Amino acid sequence: MKERDLRFFENLLDNRKEQIQKNINNTLKDMQELQKTHLSDDADHASVNSDRLTKHAINKQQAAELKAIDYAKNKIKNGNYGICEMCEENISFQRLKVKPHAKYCIVCREIVEKQNK
Repeated sequence: MKERDLRFFENLLDNRKEQIQKNINNTLKDMQELQKTHLSDDADHASVNSDRLTKHAINKQQAAELKAIDYAKNKIKNGNYGICEMCEENISFQRLKVKPHAKYCIVCREIVEKQNK
């Protein structure tokens, strides 16, 4: 992959990482505010608990994406970014534009998904 393309993807990864970190921080602040809220009945408690569970699930998913981003950035440094970890073929530029932290090409990703079901 060309140096210019690597910088493009590194910038995409950095921007996404920054956005995720902001999202996580905002969610944590929201959760702290929810804890301070005076709840008057069971319906309020259920609503707050539901919000808390949803935000926790989102944070968990975003934390996993942060790890994948860091992994992809290490691959850029090591010179093996954009190479499928299963078939060792190049991952398409279009796929990387959509998911710059992709580990697999489209064909191998489908195989992995079928195996995980």
